Amino acid sequence: MSKNFLTRGHARALNRHHKIAVAGVAAFGAAAIGFSATPSDASTTTTSEAASVARISYSTEPIKDVKGTITDQLADSGVKTELIAAKKQAATDLAAKKKAAAAAAKKQAEQERETGEAASRSGDRHWGDKRAVAGESAPKSYADNLDGWIRESLDIMDKRGIPGSYEGIHRNIIRESSGNPKAINLWDINAQNGIPSKGLLQVIPPTFAAYHVPGTSKNIYDPVANITAACNYAADRYGSMDNVYSAY
Repeated sequence: MSKNFLTRGHARALNRHHKIAVAGVAAFGAAAIGFSATPSDASTTTTSEAASVARISYSTEPIKDVKGTITDQLADSGVKTELIAAKKQAATDLAAKKKAAAAAAKKQAEQERETGEAASRSGDRHWGDKRAVAGESAPKSYADNLDGWIRESLDIMDKRGIPGSYEGIHRNIIRESSGNPKAINLWDINAQNGIPSKGLLQVIPPTFAAYHVPGTSKNIYDPVANITAACNYAADRYGSMDNVYSAY
Protein backbone atom coordinates (compact mmCIF):
# COMPACT_ATOMS: atom_id res chain seq x y z
CA MET A 1 0.00 0.00 0.00
CA SER A 2 2.79 2.49 0.83
CA LYS A 3 4.53 1.72 -2.36
CA ASN A 4 1.43 2.32 -4.35
CA PHE A 5 0.71 5.54 -2.46
CA LEU A 6 4.20 6.88 -3.17
CA THR A 7 3.90 5.86 -6.66
CA ARG A 8 0.61 7.76 -7.06
CA GLY A 9 2.03 10.79 -5.17
CA HIS A 10 5.12 10.79 -7.26
CA ALA A 11 3.03 10.61 -10.33
CA ARG A 12 0.93 13.55 -9.23
CA ALA A 13 4.11 15.56 -8.56
CA LEU A 14 5.42 14.70 -11.98
CA ASN A 15 2.19 15.74 -13.57
CA ARG A 16 2.35 19.11 -11.85
CA HIS A 17 5.97 19.64 -12.89
CA HIS A 18 5.17 18.52 -16.42
CA LYS A 19 2.30 20.99 -16.70
CA ILE A 20 4.47 23.82 -15.41
CA ALA A 21 7.21 22.95 -17.86
CA VAL A 22 4.81 22.82 -20.78
CA ALA A 23 3.29 26.14 -19.77
CA GLY A 24 6.74 27.65 -19.55
CA VAL A 25 7.69 26.38 -22.97
CA ALA A 26 4.44 27.78 -24.44
CA ALA A 27 5.04 31.16 -22.83
CA PHE A 28 8.57 31.24 -24.06
CA GLY A 29 7.46 30.40 -27.57
CA ALA A 30 4.86 33.17 -27.60
CA ALA A 31 7.41 35.68 -26.34
CA ALA A 32 9.80 34.57 -29.01
CA ILE A 33 7.20 35.09 -31.68
CA GLY A 34 6.36 38.54 -30.32
CA PHE A 35 10.03 39.46 -30.24
CA SER A 36 10.68 38.35 -33.78
CA ALA A 37 7.69 40.38 -35.06
CA THR A 38 8.95 43.59 -33.43
CA PRO A 39 10.86 45.94 -35.77
CA SER A 40 14.58 46.35 -35.07
CA ASP A 41 14.21 49.98 -34.08
CA ALA A 42 11.20 49.34 -31.81
CA SER A 43 11.21 48.56 -28.09
CA THR A 44 11.98 44.99 -27.16
CA THR A 45 9.40 45.04 -24.41
CA THR A 46 6.56 42.70 -25.28
CA THR A 47 2.98 42.91 -24.08
CA SER A 48 0.06 40.63 -24.15
CA GLU A 49 -1.44 42.70 -27.04
CA ALA A 50 1.75 42.36 -29.15
CA ALA A 51 1.89 38.66 -28.45
CA SER A 52 -1.72 38.07 -29.47
CA VAL A 53 -2.38 37.08 -33.05
CA ALA A 54 -5.32 38.83 -34.86
CA ARG A 55 -7.79 36.53 -36.39
CA ILE A 56 -8.65 36.87 -40.14
CA SER A 57 -12.29 36.48 -41.12
CA TYR A 58 -13.35 35.49 -44.60
CA SER A 59 -16.67 36.17 -46.34
CA THR A 60 -18.27 34.97 -49.54
CA GLU A 61 -20.47 38.12 -49.84
CA PRO A 62 -19.59 40.39 -52.84
CA ILE A 63 -18.04 43.76 -51.99
CA LYS A 64 -20.37 46.67 -52.83
CA ASP A 65 -19.70 50.27 -53.93
CA VAL A 66 -16.16 49.59 -55.00
CA LYS A 67 -14.85 51.38 -58.07
CA GLY A 68 -13.51 49.42 -61.01
CA THR A 69 -9.91 48.79 -61.61
CA ILE A 70 -7.58 51.32 -63.22
CA THR A 71 -8.06 49.51 -66.52
CA ASP A 72 -11.86 49.88 -66.30
CA GLN A 73 -11.57 53.55 -65.39
CA LEU A 74 -9.24 54.19 -68.32
CA ALA A 75 -11.65 52.37 -70.63
CA ASP A 76 -14.56 54.54 -69.45
CA SER A 77 -12.44 57.64 -69.94
CA GLY A 78 -11.58 56.53 -73.46
CA VAL A 79 -15.28 56.04 -74.35
CA LYS A 80 -16.16 59.50 -73.02
CA THR A 81 -13.32 61.03 -75.02
CA GLU A 82 -14.55 59.32 -78.19
CA LEU A 83 -18.12 60.54 -77.59
CA ILE A 84 -16.94 64.12 -77.09
CA ALA A 85 -14.83 63.91 -80.26
CA ALA A 86 -17.80 62.46 -82.21
CA LYS A 87 -20.08 65.30 -81.03
CA LYS A 88 -17.49 67.91 -82.01
CA GLN A 89 -17.10 66.32 -85.44
CA ALA A 90 -20.88 66.19 -85.94
CA ALA A 91 -21.15 69.88 -85.02
CA THR A 92 -18.31 70.71 -87.44
CA ASP A 93 -19.98 68.73 -90.25
CA LEU A 94 -23.34 70.45 -89.63
CA ALA A 95 -21.72 73.89 -89.69
CA ALA A 96 -19.97 73.00 -92.95
CA LYS A 97 -23.25 71.84 -94.51
CA LYS A 98 -25.03 75.04 -93.46
CA LYS A 99 -22.19 77.13 -94.85
CA ALA A 100 -22.28 75.23 -98.15
CA ALA A 101 -26.07 75.62 -98.40
CA ALA A 102 -25.84 79.36 -97.73
CA ALA A 103 -23.12 79.72 -100.37
CA ALA A 104 -25.22 77.80 -102.90
CA ALA A 105 -28.29 79.95 -102.19
CA LYS A 106 -26.23 83.12 -102.53
CA LYS A 107 -24.76 81.93 -105.83
CA GLN A 108 -28.21 81.05 -107.17
CA ALA A 109 -29.57 84.46 -106.15
CA GLU A 110 -26.67 86.17 -107.90
CA GLN A 111 -27.24 84.12 -111.05
CA GLU A 112 -30.96 84.95 -111.02
CA ARG A 113 -30.20 88.63 -110.54
CA GLU A 114 -27.66 88.59 -113.37
CA THR A 115 -30.16 86.80 -115.61
CA GLY A 116 -32.84 89.37 -114.79
CA GLU A 117 -30.46 92.26 -115.44
CA ALA A 118 -29.41 90.72 -118.76
CA ALA A 119 -33.06 90.34 -119.77
CA SER A 120 -33.73 93.94 -118.76
CA ARG A 121 -30.77 95.19 -120.82
CA SER A 122 -31.98 93.14 -123.76
CA GLY A 123 -35.43 94.67 -123.41
CA ASP A 124 -33.97 98.15 -123.27
CA ARG A 125 -32.04 97.53 -126.48
CA HIS A 126 -35.17 96.14 -128.14
CA TRP A 127 -37.35 99.10 -127.26
CA GLY A 128 -34.70 101.80 -127.28
CA ASP A 129 -35.45 102.88 -130.85
CA LYS A 130 -39.24 102.83 -130.43
CA ARG A 131 -40.07 106.13 -128.85
CA ALA A 132 -43.60 107.53 -129.07
CA VAL A 133 -42.45 110.76 -127.46
CA ALA A 134 -38.93 112.21 -127.30
CA GLY A 135 -37.17 111.11 -124.12
CA GLU A 136 -39.31 107.99 -123.60
CA SER A 137 -37.02 104.93 -123.83
CA ALA A 138 -39.49 102.14 -123.06
CA PRO A 139 -43.04 103.06 -124.03
CA LYS A 140 -46.05 101.20 -122.76
CA SER A 141 -47.84 98.69 -124.87
CA TYR A 142 -51.38 99.73 -125.78
CA ALA A 143 -54.25 97.75 -127.23
CA ASP A 144 -55.17 98.56 -130.82
CA ASN A 145 -58.74 99.58 -129.98
CA LEU A 146 -60.63 102.59 -128.70
CA ASP A 147 -59.58 102.01 -125.09
CA GLY A 148 -55.91 101.67 -126.05
CA TRP A 149 -56.02 104.78 -128.30
CA ILE A 150 -57.49 106.92 -125.54
CA ARG A 151 -55.01 105.69 -122.93
CA GLU A 152 -52.02 106.27 -125.19
CA SER A 153 -53.31 109.75 -126.05
CA LEU A 154 -53.72 110.58 -122.35
CA ASP A 155 -50.10 109.59 -121.62
CA ILE A 156 -48.86 111.81 -124.46
CA MET A 157 -51.11 114.67 -123.34
CA ASP A 158 -49.85 114.33 -119.77
CA LYS A 159 -46.26 114.77 -120.95
CA ARG A 160 -47.25 117.79 -123.02
CA GLY A 161 -49.38 119.39 -120.33
CA ILE A 162 -52.61 119.05 -122.28
CA PRO A 163 -55.64 118.62 -119.96
CA GLY A 164 -58.35 116.02 -120.47
CA SER A 165 -59.83 112.90 -118.96
CA TYR A 166 -60.71 109.45 -120.22
CA GLU A 167 -64.41 110.12 -119.68
CA GLY A 168 -64.38 113.46 -121.51
CA ILE A 169 -62.51 112.06 -124.52
CA HIS A 170 -64.60 108.89 -124.73
CA ARG A 171 -67.88 110.79 -124.46
CA ASN A 172 -67.01 113.15 -127.35
CA ILE A 173 -65.64 110.36 -129.58
CA ILE A 174 -68.88 108.38 -129.28
CA ARG A 175 -70.93 111.46 -130.18
CA GLU A 176 -68.70 112.54 -133.09
CA SER A 177 -67.76 109.23 -134.78
CA SER A 178 -69.14 106.31 -132.75
CA GLY A 179 -65.53 105.19 -132.34
CA ASN A 180 -64.75 104.85 -136.06
CA PRO A 181 -61.25 106.26 -136.79
CA LYS A 182 -62.07 106.44 -140.56
CA ALA A 183 -65.24 108.48 -140.09
CA ILE A 184 -65.73 111.52 -142.37
CA ASN A 185 -68.49 114.15 -142.52
CA LEU A 186 -69.55 114.98 -146.09
CA TRP A 187 -72.70 117.05 -145.43
CA ASP A 188 -72.02 119.79 -142.84
CA ILE A 189 -70.81 123.32 -143.52
CA ASN A 190 -67.19 122.23 -143.39
CA ALA A 191 -67.81 119.62 -146.04
CA GLN A 192 -69.62 122.23 -148.17
CA ASN A 193 -66.52 124.42 -147.81
CA GLY A 194 -64.33 121.55 -148.99
CA ILE A 195 -62.72 120.82 -145.64
CA PRO A 196 -64.74 117.91 -144.21
CA SER A 197 -64.27 116.81 -140.60
CA LYS A 198 -62.36 113.53 -140.24
CA GLY A 199 -61.37 110.88 -137.70
CA LEU A 200 -62.49 109.94 -134.20
CA LEU A 201 -63.10 113.51 -133.02
CA GLN A 202 -64.04 114.94 -136.46
CA VAL A 203 -61.22 117.41 -136.85
CA ILE A 204 -60.94 119.47 -140.04
CA PRO A 205 -57.48 119.38 -141.75
CA PRO A 206 -56.49 123.01 -140.95
CA THR A 207 -57.23 122.52 -137.21
CA PHE A 208 -55.36 119.20 -137.20
CA ALA A 209 -52.30 120.81 -138.78
CA ALA A 210 -52.38 123.81 -136.41
CA TYR A 211 -52.75 121.71 -133.22
CA HIS A 212 -50.83 118.60 -134.21
CA VAL A 213 -48.84 117.20 -131.26
CA PRO A 214 -45.17 116.50 -132.07
CA GLY A 215 -44.22 112.82 -131.89
CA THR A 216 -47.54 111.61 -133.24
CA SER A 217 -48.46 110.67 -136.78
CA LYS A 218 -49.28 113.41 -139.27
CA ASN A 219 -52.06 111.28 -140.72
CA ILE A 220 -55.36 112.83 -139.66
CA TYR A 221 -57.00 109.40 -139.59
CA ASP A 222 -54.45 108.06 -137.09
CA PRO A 223 -56.48 107.55 -133.87
CA VAL A 224 -53.85 108.83 -131.41
CA ALA A 225 -52.82 111.77 -133.60
CA ASN A 226 -56.49 112.72 -134.13
CA ILE A 227 -57.31 112.56 -130.40
CA THR A 228 -54.28 114.52 -129.20
CA ALA A 229 -54.71 117.25 -131.82
CA ALA A 230 -58.44 117.61 -131.05
CA CYS A 231 -57.76 117.74 -127.28
CA ASN A 232 -55.00 120.31 -127.83
CA TYR A 233 -57.46 122.45 -129.79
CA ALA A 234 -60.26 121.99 -127.16
CA ALA A 235 -57.86 122.95 -124.35
CA ASP A 236 -56.95 126.15 -126.20
CA ARG A 237 -60.55 126.96 -127.05
CA TYR A 238 -62.60 125.60 -124.11
CA GLY A 239 -60.06 124.83 -121.38
CA SER A 240 -60.35 121.03 -121.83
CA MET A 241 -62.13 118.41 -123.92
CA ASP A 242 -64.05 117.68 -120.70
CA ASN A 243 -65.91 120.97 -121.24
CA VAL A 244 -67.16 120.01 -124.72
CA TYR A 245 -70.68 118.58 -124.96
CA SER A 246 -71.58 119.36 -128.53
CA ALA A 247 -70.08 120.26 -131.91
CA TYR A 248 -67.02 122.37 -131.41
